[in-house]
Amino acid sequence: MYAKSYILLFFVNIVCAGLIVFSKGMEVKADSSTLTTSVELERFESLERVIRYDTVEPKYCIKATGEDVENLMRIVQAEAGGEDRTGKLLVANVVINRVKSTKFPDNITDVVFQRKQNVTQFSPVSNGTIYQVQISEDTREAVYSALYGEDVSQGALFFMARKYAKPENAQWFDSNLVYLFSYGGHDFFKR
Repeated sequence: MYAKSYILLFFVNIVCAGLIVFSKGMEVKADSSTLTTSVELERFESLERVIRYDTVEPKYCIKATGEDVENLMRIVQAEAGGEDRTGKLLVANVVINRVKSTKFPDNITDVVFQRKQNVTQFSPVSNGTIYQVQISEDTREAVYSALYGEDVSQGALFFMARKYAKPENAQWFDSNLVYLFSYGGHDFFKR
């Protein structure tokens, strides 16, 4: 009985060895140009699947053009350039919150340069300092974080620097808006 198993195992090994030799012979006989073309095509297809533009493209929390991003960086630098990352992030959040609100324009540039009753919404726009700032790396980082969705503003739509505000302007904020919190040199409000 064991002899029959050994004989059967012997024949199976011979058949397997023959198939291996036969398949090696077939590879040698294959046209080399066909193999090269197949390998290059396979390599191209695999790279195409891995590297896709929409995978690398940043996804902002709102629509923003290059001009919008530049204007957001400028207003953040002008309003909060001397503050820490959170202070800068808060100013960016207010602008983004306004874009999201139906009560304000629907893009960053229009929010930054909005005039209501011939009065600008941000003092650096009215006094021209928005055009004179040098945007720091800290400001860039805070703005991009806000654009990617980081929000610490509790829904704030307004802010003011109380120590620089005219008393009648501060009174308007206090009478017409809901105070949320103070951070750095600004008080933050919503409707």
